[in-house]
Amino acid sequence: MQPASSVLFPDLCSRRAKVLRAALRLFTQRGFFNTSLQMIVSESGASVGFIYHHFRDKEGIARALYHHLLERMNALLDDIEAAHRTAEERCRAVIKLLFELTEAEGDSMGFIAHARHREFLPNEKAICSASAFVRMRGFVFEGIEKGEIRPMDPMVAAVIAYGGAIRMIGLRLDGVIEQPLSGYLEELWAHTWQALHP
Repeated sequence: MQPASSVLFPDLCSRRAKVLRAALRLFTQRGFFNTSLQMIVSESGASVGFIYHHFRDKEGIARALYHHLLERMNALLDDIEAAHRTAEERCRAVIKLLFELTEAEGDSMGFIAHARHREFLPNEKAICSASAFVRMRGFVFEGIEKGEIRPMDPMVAAVIAYGGAIRMIGLRLDGVIEQPLSGYLEELWAHTWQALHP
């Protein structure tokens, strides 16, 4: 269930947002293939005509949801980039953001992190190749270029920077980690930065 105030869905009142949020809940709980268009209609309160006019079909809703979440992630990364100057600050802020979103907007993070998008959106990029994730890696790559991160293969550095956090997000979403992720942030980041810092 999305919170009353949502970072990833700030326009809570629009019918389009209601359709996307309903689809998100259903896709996350039931899976894309086990969710029917009629279920989305019933959950969102939108008419079939509205959905056909704005999305065409269930795949259109999934595509709109995929792009919406990536656009919102890019806006949040804009904020991080503007507020922080160093690779250390930016990468830590990204992990903090991802942890906060996992706690506050688990359905969204489940869709971003767990869904096998290529199975139902074969013409879209894999999520790890999408713009938001390319920008996250860019913070690491820039850190290497500026000497803030020790010289190494940039992809290896990006995996060191974010891999542990992404794995912890998956474990939290699966219920393996029972405590809020915020309690792990400082220790995780200290060890991550130790592995990256020259």
